[in-house]
Amino acid sequence: MLAEIIPPQAGLIKDTTTATFRQDVIAESMNQPVLVDFWAPWCGPCKQLTPIIEKAVKAAGGKVKLVKMNIDEHPSIAGQLGVQSIPAVFAFDRGQPVDGFMGALPESQITAFIDRIAGPVAGGVEDLLAEAAERVGEGDHAGASELYVAVLADEPENVVALASLSKIHVEIGDLEAARRFLDMVPTAKANAPEIAAVRAALDIAEQAASVGDLGGLERAVAAAPDDHQSRFDLAVGLSGANQREAAVDHLIEIVKRDRTWTEDGARKQLVQFFEAWGPMDPATIAGRRKLSTILFR
Repeated sequence: MLAEIIPPQAGLIKDTTTATFRQDVIAESMNQPVLVDFWAPWCGPCKQLTPIIEKAVKAAGGKVKLVKMNIDEHPSIAGQLGVQSIPAVFAFDRGQPVDGFMGALPESQITAFIDRIAGPVAGGVEDLLAEAAERVGEGDHAGASELYVAVLADEPENVVALASLSKIHVEIGDLEAARRFLDMVPTAKANAPEIAAVRAALDIAEQAASVGDLGGLERAVAAAPDDHQSRFDLAVGLSGANQREAAVDHLIEIVKRDRTWTEDGARKQLVQFFEAWGPMDPATIAGRRKLSTILFR
């Protein structure tokens, strides 16, 4: 009888606070995945995202819940998770952040995101972008590049395609080509989250190039585990060598040993790594989980 009285969507969407976050998100995600939407009243893209993500969550029929957090009123959780731009959505499952995205994505991509988190649907240009992302994950940079170029043939200003092509060239070490793709981004879209991520990746690549001999840094850290600067430089160098998990582990070790070192410098560098690698990268997901374990224990 209650099922006839209470709408199926009741309780799927709610607001949370710093005080109720643990119950609304950490505890609730033990039952089903919980999406956390970090937003603010002044954020235009947040207003675009809200009706889209609420519609997608309702359409999922209880597979996921949506919790919204106003970062103006409750900034601490977003800060701990390294949120640098909004809207930002994180998926929590069994008490841990497992995936996420930034920006006001189209409904098809949000539906695909929910399907990936909670189980299965799809979308033209979106399909090409999804396939290209898979190719990137498989290390097929050439195949992915062809698909992104195909997207640009239909949508010359597609930010995801331009950002992804730029990031591919960062990963293969062609920073000049990476910059050329960034230069193709229209001025009006220059601050898109995807573009910020590629800029972060370029910055890390340039930092890594200046680090020097990783062997010497490894020996320095082995001899003096509290030599945080050497460990920090080693993490940056390992990131540049695409040894992402090792890079994360060294920065996590600094956070464990001395959270206040250089004004929380290790966590801030982790945040830059996560932004550069993207929210769906396995190293980002694992790194956020490890960082969350420290911050929320």
